[in-house]
Amino acid sequence: MTTKKNDPQNWRPATQLVRGGTERSRFDETSEALFMTSGYVYASPEEAEQAFKGEKERFVYSRYANPTVAMLEKRLALLEGATYCNATASGMSAVFAALACQLNSGDRVVASRALFGSCHYIITELLPSFGIEGVLVDGTDLDQWDEALSKPTNAVFLETPSNPTLEIIDIKAVAERAHKAGACVVIDNVFATPVLQKPLQLGADVVVYSSTKHIDGQGRSMGGAILSNDQEFAEEKLKPFLRNTGPSASPFNAWLQLKGLETLDLRVGKMTANALEVARFLETQEGIHKVFYPGLESHPQFALAKTQMDSGSTIVAFEVPGGRDGAFKMLNGVDIIDISNNLGDSKSLITHPATTTHQRLSVEERALMGIDDGLIRLSVGLEDVEDLKEDLERALKGMH
Repeated sequence: MTTKKNDPQNWRPATQLVRGGTERSRFDETSEALFMTSGYVYASPEEAEQAFKGEKERFVYSRYANPTVAMLEKRLALLEGATYCNATASGMSAVFAALACQLNSGDRVVASRALFGSCHYIITELLPSFGIEGVLVDGTDLDQWDEALSKPTNAVFLETPSNPTLEIIDIKAVAERAHKAGACVVIDNVFATPVLQKPLQLGADVVVYSSTKHIDGQGRSMGGAILSNDQEFAEEKLKPFLRNTGPSASPFNAWLQLKGLETLDLRVGKMTANALEVARFLETQEGIHKVFYPGLESHPQFALAKTQMDSGSTIVAFEVPGGRDGAFKMLNGVDIIDISNNLGDSKSLITHPATTTHQRLSVEERALMGIDDGLIRLSVGLEDVEDLKEDLERALKGMH
């Protein structure tokens, strides 16, 4: 057995998930303490002055930093292999902050087309309203990336696997092209989780999460996170943006997500195994047009997924006949699986993207993203996989 220095950086991921970042108070509690406080007191006005000048490092206001939130940030940074982590109030606040903190009027951002609906809105409507050009490309087509990045670019944004069709984008190849164009590469890693994919190791500059999903994992709390190894980005751009716009994480939510991280590895491993079995089962069912899952050999980027992910994801998507009506009939037929637009939960959840997460997009935009009216997204949970397969089988048979 190799003896290692007792440094959290040397711990293996499962240990980091349970113990990383823990700071005990003077009471020596076992569980991480929950600091539900908005402000902090000072021994003197001189100490307060030093703190606000940055001459003394300490907590001054929970919009800036909080002990419980700081523990979550440290634990996530250890897991991701990042130097810097900032927790936020939601996944979308993390996405917006990671982009807006570094972009100005006249700048340019290139993104993959296959995005979550709110991310699509930020790239195509919100940022352009501030004079920032947004360009969309087919994320799986490197020729389109080459063309879009032939001009100077300030930021690149992408999801891989994408929501909801689980497209896989070559992170290394896109990052190399983006850096030549002068762009900072921001990756939404929600579908992969930090357990299955490490974008910073593949060339990304910034990783964002909705910690509402797998990190909490039990449908209890909202949150987001932004991680990076880039000091200029983290200290000079992101830190003042977050401090002055206020998308701060709730200490209570951070505490819940610290508890969630303790079982993240176990949950994601089991959910991913269940998802692969469900995906294989769905491929055998009559009437299903297509199954989308990176762990299936039928997935067009199966080989690429194997090189940059440890396994396929907890999400499966599939198309049923009959468009919206067929999809609704199928969803109305499930009994164990809940209809919900959330994902990454211990409970299996199912939704119809065209009328929920991506409903604000035009029919043409959805078609470009591969979102058919018969497309269904399934977030596979921790139930017995045989019960899930039987539930899906009953619902599919009920469509006929």
